[in-house]
Amino acid sequence: MSPVPTPHVPPFRITLFYGPEPVAGCPSRVICVFNVKKRSWKAGVQVVVELDEQQLAHARQVSGFEVWLQEVLTAVPAADRAGYEGRAGDLFVQGVCALKLDLAIEAGIRQENQSIQADALVSELDDAVLEQAERLKSQIRADLDLAAG
Repeated sequence: MSPVPTPHVPPFRITLFYGPEPVAGCPSRVICVFNVKKRSWKAGVQVVVELDEQQLAHARQVSGFEVWLQEVLTAVPAADRAGYEGRAGDLFVQGVCALKLDLAIEAGIRQENQSIQADALVSELDDAVLEQAERLKSQIRADLDLAAG
């Protein structure tokens, strides 16, 4: 009789709290706020992840997001496309922020509320966006409830 494998339980539970939101006093930056709870912690913490316009523009370019989105939205009625574009843009920012949060967790995260500034993990984020571009787009497609094609 072989033992039944136990399912993989991630060490962190991460939930988007809100975002993207513009940073007060700095309109070229946006934030997403996540609740992060490690299994061994008694309580979770809030982590603010900040991105600037240049990082987002670069992420959009290297992932081919704009071209991909226009292709995907050909299946959406013209009257609905603007709404889908706006939601897809928000989902993209959330996805990039989540990638940056994952990088911070890999580097070691403390059990305290904190911010990951726009200038942190820049080259690592560039690499992660390039590596995870298809997964990001797949998640956006699923969140928008658009069939794969």
